[in-house]
Amino acid sequence: MFLKKFKNAFLSLLLIMCILPYNILAYSDYVIVSGKNIGIQVKSDGIMVVGMYSVNGVSPGKDANINLGDRIIKINDNYVNDIDEMVSAISNSNNKEKVKITYIRGNNTNETYLKLIKDSNDVYKTGLYVKDEINGIGTLTYIDPTTKMYGALGHAIIDKNTLTKIEIKDGKIYKSNVTGITKSQKGNPGEKNAEFYSNIVYGTVIKNTESGIFGKYYDEISDSKLYKVAEIDEIKLGKAKILTVLDGNNIKEYEINITRLNDANSKIKNISFDITDTNLIEITGGIVQGMSGSPIIQDEKIIGAVTHVVVDDPTKGYGIYITNMLEEMEK
Repeated sequence: MFLKKFKNAFLSLLLIMCILPYNILAYSDYVIVSGKNIGIQVKSDGIMVVGMYSVNGVSPGKDANINLGDRIIKINDNYVNDIDEMVSAISNSNNKEKVKITYIRGNNTNETYLKLIKDSNDVYKTGLYVKDEINGIGTLTYIDPTTKMYGALGHAIIDKNTLTKIEIKDGKIYKSNVTGITKSQKGNPGEKNAEFYSNIVYGTVIKNTESGIFGKYYDEISDSKLYKVAEIDEIKLGKAKILTVLDGNNIKEYEINITRLNDANSKIKNISFDITDTNLIEITGGIVQGMSGSPIIQDEKIIGAVTHVVVDDPTKGYGIYITNMLEEMEK
């Protein structure tokens, strides 16, 4: 009887040991805070339809029941990974007037036939505007010193034509220097202007989520300062600061005032704040595009990242709780 109990206990212990690492996995209590300006390139998982046009009064895309945001994955049952492969597959099709399209919409894979229309130059046209990658800039928020995983942006990369989240196949972050600022004005958010060094790669992009982009960081981090991760109940109203780049690659601190803390269950817009730094307002007019991901620091702890500007008043903005980004990174 004792031996049987011992065997059962030993078996239970083995099961606990096997399961436990998955249950106790947690982000680091301290992370490297960045604020670095980064170039971002992501490749779509499928060739995204971002627009349509008519040829001789006919819209082939609409007639084929294709919608903006659909992702084309096959032409005539052959996989296509980018626009060049798609163009080649259509050009080499035996049927010059119609091709079979396999595409993804939401969670469903569908098939249709796309009619090709000759234009005035006797060139066959699809009537589709498509895109297979997106490039832009943003701000690196943090790097986990243990795993070297990073988080950036604090929100998803959205295609501006379709207003849909990009389903990515892969991507990279790379060096980018700020060359100037287009100031924000009421009703018209400004932006950082930048030069790109796509050959100087900092890391990969693995995930594009509502809480930001995440991937593996490859650049040197040995001399970087660690900041404690603030839990939500440690964050308070009042003074804080953001770290961001307005010139070259110089990361500087700018003062803000936190005015409201929102529902922790929300993925984004957790922190409402005002820009109070007169120098920042003079240079940028408030929050500009490219600041997304700028770390928010309070009492020498990282509490979140800048995510959105209030369009009618660019001196006001929103941020995401840092714990929301870290939890999403782990999924």
